Amino acid sequence: MEYLYERVAYLRGLIEGLGIEENTKEGKVITNIIEVLGDFADAINELYDSQEELNDYVEAIDEDLSNVEDELFDDEEDDDYDDYDFIEVECPHCNEYVYLDQEVLDKGEEVLCPNCHEPIEIDMECCDNDCCCDD
Repeated sequence: MEYLYERVAYLRGLIEGLGIEENTKEGKVITNIIEVLGDFADAINELYDSQEELNDYVEAIDEDLSNVEDELFDDEEDDDYDDYDFIEVECPHCNEYVYLDQEVLDKGEEVLCPNCHEPIEIDMECCDNDCCCDD
């Protein structure tokens, strides 16, 4: 951002080199314009510094959040859903598919559909999913 200060200094030099008097109407206007340009350069430089500080802060937060996510969700990547034994069943009341854990079915507990909350009756006589499709 130093180039803004250099350009304002260059304009001040031009005014001095042209011999413009500060006590004339034109001289007062040009001098005030140069001062305002210097104020703008200061304000832009402060904004730039603040933006750089914010960028550094956001990057630090992003790194910290990434570390937290790694700690929280790292175990989920290790889960192998093939280890679970789920059975897909169509609810006779709402016709939505529900996935039931084999252990719940083995216990013989009543199963309620999570969509319509009606009981789902399951025929456990069949031991293989393929044999039920031979109708």
